[in-house]
Amino acid sequence: MSDINSTNPRTLCRGICIITGASKGFGQALAYQVSWYLEPRSVLLLVARSGPLLQEMKEELQSATEEQQLVVHCVAVDLRTKEGVDETVRVARQEAVDEIEHVLLINNAASLGDIAKFETFTNPDEVNSYLSLNVSSPLALTAGILQLCPCRPGLRWSVVILSSMFALQALPSWVLYCTAKAARNMMFSVLAKEQQHVKVLSYSPGPMDTDMQKEILLLTNVNHNPMPCHESAAKLMKLLLDNNFSSGAHLDFFDV
Repeated sequence: MSDINSTNPRTLCRGICIITGASKGFGQALAYQVSWYLEPRSVLLLVARSGPLLQEMKEELQSATEEQQLVVHCVAVDLRTKEGVDETVRVARQEAVDEIEHVLLINNAASLGDIAKFETFTNPDEVNSYLSLNVSSPLALTAGILQLCPCRPGLRWSVVILSSMFALQALPSWVLYCTAKAARNMMFSVLAKEQQHVKVLSYSPGPMDTDMQKEILLLTNVNHNPMPCHESAAKLMKLLLDNNFSSGAHLDFFDV
């Protein structure tokens, strides 16, 4: 078995990388960053609901990485559904060949949810719908990919879950968001303890110039001075390339 704690692999090897929420914002920035560090004949799966946006990204990525012969697949699905998760795993199964050296799964897809006081949420269906995308989906998808690509000698396994400072800190009127982020953090901490061959990172990317930040500004009139997505994406890539964080760690953009 390869040592998941080895440091300084300066590429992501020949791998299969799956990025959810890849059609815009931070997921899109990550896709471009990842494509630069994958070795030739690697596979990149872009997962999101918007097929046209994914197709546009695919064309740009393949043009920019022509020499690498990067295989890019668009998976236009709704990850809140079992069918969406199953389809993502099915596409990955087509490409998960024995020669692959690295499985990298980046669970980026998430939503803001209603910003409202605790007593507002009397409808379990509303809560369950939110948790379906933000908690159930990354669990089911990660489990499916783990079954698809079991541990073997020479295979590096990395899982990133996009987190937030509010996974650790309660904020009034943000019960859905805080609950989901805390659940995601604990869920992948369990994975790190359970699967010793999997390197797990919960990454809090900081406030970024995304649709979610615009929605937060509109709803709260609070400006968090968001940064360009590529700045935070570059820091996450450095963490993955250096590979010297402890599995299960929760790292914030401002602390690394």
